[in-house]
Order: sequence, then C-alpha cells, then structure tokens
Amino acid sequence: MISPDSLEQEAFQTAKNSAKLSTSLPAKFTEKKYVITLIFVTSLFMCWGIALTMGDVLNKHFQNVLGLSKSQSGLVQFSIFGAYALMSVPAGLFIKKMGYKNGVLLGLTLYALGAFLFVPAANAGSFAIFRIALFVLACGMATLETVAHPFMAALGDQRTSDQRINFAQSFNAVGAIVGPTMGSYFLLSEKQEAGNELSSVKTLYICIGAVIAIIAIAFALVKVPPVTDPHDGTADTVATGTVSIRKKLFQQKHFVWAVVAQFFNVAAQAGTWAFFINYGHEVMHFSDGKAGYFMTLFMGMMLAGRFVGTALMRFIAPNKLLAAFALGNILMCVLAAQGWGWTSYIALLMINFFFSIMYPTIFSLGLKDLGPQTQQASSFIVMGMFGGAIFPFIMGRLADTNIATAYYLPIVCYAVIFLFGYKLYKLR
Repeated sequence: MISPDSLEQEAFQTAKNSAKLSTSLPAKFTEKKYVITLIFVTSLFMCWGIALTMGDVLNKHFQNVLGLSKSQSGLVQFSIFGAYALMSVPAGLFIKKMGYKNGVLLGLTLYALGAFLFVPAANAGSFAIFRIALFVLACGMATLETVAHPFMAALGDQRTSDQRINFAQSFNAVGAIVGPTMGSYFLLSEKQEAGNELSSVKTLYICIGAVIAIIAIAFALVKVPPVTDPHDGTADTVATGTVSIRKKLFQQKHFVWAVVAQFFNVAAQAGTWAFFINYGHEVMHFSDGKAGYFMTLFMGMMLAGRFVGTALMRFIAPNKLLAAFALGNILMCVLAAQGWGWTSYIALLMINFFFSIMYPTIFSLGLKDLGPQTQQASSFIVMGMFGGAIFPFIMGRLADTNIATAYYLPIVCYAVIFLFGYKLYKLR
C-alpha cells in the first residue's frame, strides 16, 4: 500500500520537474489567450501618453491666453502629477480588491470625466477650474498607470516582462507624438488668437473624452482570461523545493530605490517637456506653432529610443542600458544648457531618445520578485511620479530668467538614475 506521504512526495516531484522544464524552455512574449487583452492594455499606454504631452502644450497655451509666467504655468504639471501622488495608492488598493479589469474601467471613467470638465473651465475662462479638470483627468491616468504595468507583466512569463512593458511603453511614445501634434494644431497654430481663444480647448477635450468613453465601453465587453501574476514566485518555490520568507515591501531595497529613481526620472521628464516649446521660441526664435510641431519630433525621438532600447535589451542587461542612457542624458543636458543654437537644440531633442527606456525599465526592475506585493509596489512606484509636480515649478523659476541654463537642473535627476542602474537596482 502506498502511503499518503509517498503520494504527496511524488506529486511534489512531478510539479518540480514540470517547473524546471518550463523554465528551461525559451520564454514567449505572451500567450495566444492573452492577445486581445494585451492589445487593449497596450492602448491604455497610448491614451495617457496623449493626455500627458497635451499638458505641455497647454502649459504654453495658458501662458499666451491667460497671461501666466513660466513658473505659474508649471502648476499645470503640479495638477497632473499631484494627482499621481494622491491617487496611486488608493488605485492600488482598489485594483487589489476589485481586479485588473475593474481598475482599467475606473481609470478610463475618471479620464473621460476630467476631459469633459474642460467645458465649464473654458466657459469660465478660469485657470483654477482647468486645474481641477486636469486633476480629475490625471487621477484616471494614475489609475491606468497603476494597473497597466502589473497587468502587462502578468500577461506572460516574468522573463519577458521587461520586453512586454517596454513594448507597451513604445505605444505610450506614439501617444506622446499624437498629443503635441493635436495640441499644436488646435491650440498653437497661427489661426488661434492669443488672449481670447479657449473654445478650441473645449472642442479638443470633448473629442478626447468621447473617444475614452468609447474605449471604456468596448473594454467592458471584453472577456479577460484569468491571469497568474508572474511575480508571485510560486514557480521558483516549487522548482527549488524551498519556502521563502518574504520581506516586508519597504525592506525590499531594490523597490525602495526604484521609487526614488522614478521620482527623479519623472521630475526630469516633466521639467524638460514643460519648457521645450519655450526653448524653441526663445533660443531658436521659432513661432509657438513651429516649436509645438518640433515637439512632435521630440516625442518621435522617444519612440525611436523605445524600439532601439527594447531591441538592445536582448543583448544588454536592462540595468546596464539604463545607466548608459542616464550618462547620455547628462551630456545632452550640458549641451542644451549652453544655448548654442542648433547644436544645443539637437542635444535637447536627444534627451528624449535617452529618456525613452527609463520609466518602464525602472518600473520593471522595481517590481522584480515581489510576489503578492507586486500590485501594492506598483502603486508606490507610480506615486513616485510626484517628482513631476515639484520640478517644473522650480525649473520654471530659473527659466523665467534664462530658459537654456534651466536645463542644468535635470542633471541631478539623471545622476540618481545612473546610480540606480549601476548598483541600487540589485535584489537583496
């Protein structure tokens, strides 16, 4: 007679051998059953890319229409990234209780609501109401970012999570191209009369809100297959036959440093993007419209960097590539700060190329091997984006005096990112 202990041991050994076999096979990008869901989740990255870069066009538009200084217009970014700081943790708790799909639907609903609030803001001509609308919209963006990264990581093998997240972030870069293109056409073209033109803002955001509402309805009708979080560590436990004692979240040093790195990363991004059009206008002497269209090229550099970076990660460890790109941006910031005409302007454009992989790579490195803490960790890393709320105001104060020298400030941020990629990312 076979004892229960023998049966249990045999079952465990079978599971162990199966786990070893699965880890020895090449990791697929995703599985067939996840393809439709992956397409929808990837589209979310594009949606918040549009809204985020549209804020940078609004920054310049509000300077023209509402007579704001650069530091005052930096409050556009404060409203957007302040929402990330306040909404990310509640969004993470909501997602943990209600699941990925409901988290996506909540994010899209808030996004659409914020877009429609631009109507009363434009009617009142009030910067304060515009900031409320941006805050609500950004609460939706924060919710989407909180859910989309672990959701994308869950749609396949953990070994390819870096590739999936960087792939999805490439479409975020597509949205970042669409945003300033639309914004420049509707808000900064020579047809718009500075000082009294807010109806175009209203029309633009009504269209955006309608599209987001349609996406929400479509996603509500999609049947999402059950997902097993690839960060849960179950396979490793079975394969090794050991039971690991998991540290508390804030004892995971690589996660803590990922939050810090993301704070400085988004700070640099927000400041660089917020005053890009001002740089083109003041240093290169472009019209606002022409400077806005160059922002489309600027975002195109980020898209190119994402595709190049994703390809390079097949041969270069993500942390090493992150450190190398951070060094590249330190050099680009030094050149941009000189105000040397086209030499400095090309360096400014290249900042977005090197910036391209930073956000998703920091995110992915910070989520490694966190198991059931992954969703909570995701919300804190998104919360780290609060750096984008603070930095544009500080950078704007210097930009009010000299727009070129303001680009010395992001060097501090990229130095922190270099340290994270060089050493602080390591699992302990």
